[in-house]
Amino acid sequence: MNVLGEQAAVLPEVDPQRPSVARIYNFLLGGKHHFAADRQAAAAARGAMPELPAILRLNRQFLGEVVRLAGEAGIDQFLDLGCGIPSAGSTYDVARRINPASRVVGVDLEPVAFVHGRKQTDGDPAADVLYADLLDAGEVLGSSPVRAIIDLDRPVCLLLISVAHFIPDTARLLAALETYRAAVPSGSLLAVTHANRKASSPQVEHVRRIYNNTTAPMVARDESETSALFGDWQIREPGVQSFGQWCSMPGRRCESNTAESAFLVGVAGKP
Repeated sequence: MNVLGEQAAVLPEVDPQRPSVARIYNFLLGGKHHFAADRQAAAAARGAMPELPAILRLNRQFLGEVVRLAGEAGIDQFLDLGCGIPSAGSTYDVARRINPASRVVGVDLEPVAFVHGRKQTDGDPAADVLYADLLDAGEVLGSSPVRAIIDLDRPVCLLLISVAHFIPDTARLLAALETYRAAVPSGSLLAVTHANRKASSPQVEHVRRIYNNTTAPMVARDESETSALFGDWQIREPGVQSFGQWCSMPGRRCESNTAESAFLVGVAGKP
């Protein structure tokens, strides 16, 4: 059986000479799906900012903790916007470990992420990956995978993990998130991690310039700009803060490291 399905026909040709944000991320997390150009860009970024792998590990910790908290709130559906290439600690892995009945749909515009995501979920009726731009919220919500797997009459956990800072078009990003938030019912959650503009330094600027030569230029935002991504949803304590501050809340099962101020995190619930 062709695990890629009808979307395979629309996949663009992958340019192995141009680094991809998703493939760099996969490499830094110890994944297997990357090219020489991705490894070279990752090495340059890590050379400029040695704590970069630690930042990615914190993102993974945050993702795992959010999935756990969602499960404790009775949420078993996850729409992972910008899911990336499968690797250890992915939404699919964590959600299924916590609740084997979890329903997961990933969305990504990176062909390699789509191909390997589809292979990972092949034969699983409660999980799939959609090749689409998360900014096209109507297309995503009306797609076959989402309609077949996600019940929009029950709470959904929307995930925007380490992806919004690769979307420079703020107006379009806000409009897309408004559409997603409107589509899900009361009790749903939205979790975000984002590069922190206030943590900028010569090293961060060097990394940003490296990413600007990839498939997705990078833009950092501050607390106010990141908070706007949640719209009028109720942001849970301690608000949009560094990972260390978020993780220090009672009952959180995570540990920060020296990279904890490099990005902002937050979780909000729909009233």
